[in-house]
Formats: sequence, structure tokens, C-alpha cells
Amino acid sequence: MPHQDFLRRLPESDRALRKRDRLQQRLHVDFWLLLLLLIITGGGLVVLFSAGDQSMATIKRQGIYFVLAYIAMFMVAQVPVHFMRRLAPWAYVAGVGLLVAVILVGVGAKGAQRWLSLGGFRFQPSEFMKLAMPIAIAAYLGQRHLPPVFKHVFFTLVLVAIPVVLIVKQPDLGTSILVAASGLMVLFFAGLSWRYIFAAVAAMLASLWPLWQFVLHDYQKKRVLTLLNPEADRLGAGWNIIQSKTAIGSGGVPGKGWLQGTQSHLDFLPEGHTDFIIAVLAEEFGLMGVLILLGLYLLIVLRGLTIAIRAQDSFGRLLAASITLTFFVYVFVNIGMVSGLLPVVGVPLPLVSQGGTSIVTLMTGFGILMAIATERRKVIR
Repeated sequence: MPHQDFLRRLPESDRALRKRDRLQQRLHVDFWLLLLLLIITGGGLVVLFSAGDQSMATIKRQGIYFVLAYIAMFMVAQVPVHFMRRLAPWAYVAGVGLLVAVILVGVGAKGAQRWLSLGGFRFQPSEFMKLAMPIAIAAYLGQRHLPPVFKHVFFTLVLVAIPVVLIVKQPDLGTSILVAASGLMVLFFAGLSWRYIFAAVAAMLASLWPLWQFVLHDYQKKRVLTLLNPEADRLGAGWNIIQSKTAIGSGGVPGKGWLQGTQSHLDFLPEGHTDFIIAVLAEEFGLMGVLILLGLYLLIVLRGLTIAIRAQDSFGRLLAASITLTFFVYVFVNIGMVSGLLPVVGVPLPLVSQGGTSIVTLMTGFGILMAIATERRKVIR
């Protein structure tokens, strides 16, 4: 039967699906993922308007960042996956080099040296490593027999440790956790043996005391102690967590209504437009609003894992799964610290908190997912 006749006999729904798939392939866009991102970013601007004291300047600035982030996402989505694989070692080396440059000639602010300044423009190289890390690890493990043997596991851990140590020295514990997670997720999805996982947990428990004594800064130790007992310093280190939990609890199930929150508008809640914006959402939109946001996040994670399962090779599967689960770590750490379950480490709520470089980095990661999702499949005739 001629190909054209076959298509004519397809049900209308099947032909529509084929047409949609061809359009996705041509544009290199995953429509379901794009729809979820648009919903969250649109809702994020609504919440930010309230959290940012109803400042249109804040909304315009965030809108510009979103436009730049979507442009970056669409551009990266056009990059062939095999080209990303070839670029991986160079991206990793460049990222480590930039982190070294931060230590040598970086720009400091509020006691931290995390930025580089070029021609009056400041950027944070650690954000670049959030993408360079999983791409490099996926390229390394994707070319080897899986599950990885000991020497490959060891070399992977070395690759993860180098940039993480450099980021910790800035110091930036929150970003170091995310960068480490992006690399370790690749290793996990490569089929890491459980004996290695149990050994890593044992080593982590054994290293807690040395980390506390010799690695953590005083302000980081204070955050851990505050987590255990925020009431010990109600007007100091414990203030953020106490006010955050007050805002979350006062919203109840339905919430107080948009722009009706008291904790943020009366300046009880510091950083309500950045790290603690989920508390503003919970106070104004209640439990229902939080559940809707979490549901959207869950759909993004499920879509990302679906893309990973359907990827054409090991590199694509490992990279897509790592980017997806690192996004989950973003959400988990932010909500955990705001609700008092984890120490405050300065991780923004994805696509909702005010930000610039972090939003562009995050959307670039989704661009990589779309490139993997729309990679042209080999058809057997």
C-alpha cells in the first residue's frame, strides 16, 4: 500500500498525533514539558508580585530573565545530542578553570567570593557547573560497560569532587550540593551497585565529625544548630525558620487570598521573594496552592523520566535522568529548608523565586531535555 494511502486511512486522531510529532521534531520542542514550564513561570510571576511588595519593576526584571531563559532553552534544544557528548570534556575543563579563577580573582560580596566580573558583567561559574557536571559524567559513563566497575566509579567520584571542593571554598554549600547531586545522579542511574551506596553512606556518617570540626564555617554550624532548636535564638538565627513556619501554618487549607498575607507584607518574613517564597505562596494560597505547585513539579519530573526512558543511547538516558532528578533535589531542598526539615542552604524554589543566572541555567537544562526528547529516531523499514 502506498505511504500516502496508508496515511489517508489512519484515524483522524492518529494523523493529528503524527503531525504533532513531526512538528515537535522540526522545532525540537517537547510540547508537554513546555506547557508545564509556562504554567509554573506564569504562576511564579503572580506569587512574586505579592512577595516583592507589588513592585512592577521586580516583575519586569523577572520577566526579562524568563524571556532570556526561554531563548536559551530553545537554542540549546537545537543542539544535536552527539555534539553535546563531544563537547562534554571541554565544558568540564572550562568549568573547573572558571572555578579556580573565582578563587584567584573572583568578586566577593557578603563574605563570599563566588563571582567573576568581565566588562562590568558579573556571573557565577558554579551555575555553569550544574550543567557541565552531568554532561561530563554522562559522556564518561555512557561510553563504558554498565553497571560501572570500581575504577570507573572511583574516577567519576574524583570528577565530582574537584568542582564541589572548589565551590565549597567560595563558600557556597547550597550550590555545591546541587552540583554534587547532578553528578552522583548520573552514577546512580548508571546502575551503581548497592554495596557502593552502602559504603558511601557509611563513609558519610564517619565523616560527620571531621566535617563539623574542620570544614563547616561558623555560620553553617549555626544553621544546623538552628534547625535542631530554632527557639534558642528566636530573634537571631532562628527568626527565618520561625516566621516561615508561621506563614505556612497561618494559610490553612484555602489560604488568606492573593496579596493578603501578613508575614511577608509586614516584613516578618525575610527573603520572601527568593529562598522563602514558598512560605508566601502557602500563606496566600494555602495548602491547596502548595499541592497544585507540587503536582506541577511532579508532572515535570515524570515527563523528564519519560524522556530519559525513551532516549536513544546511554548518554541521553543518563543525562536526562540526572537533569530531571537534580531538578527534584532543587524542589526538595528548598521546601525542606523553608519548612524547617533541612538547614537553610540558600537554594531557590525553581521557576518561582526571583533570580537571574539560576533561572537561565535551569531552563538551559530543560533545553537539553528537549534536545534528547526530539532526537531523530532511527526508523526500521
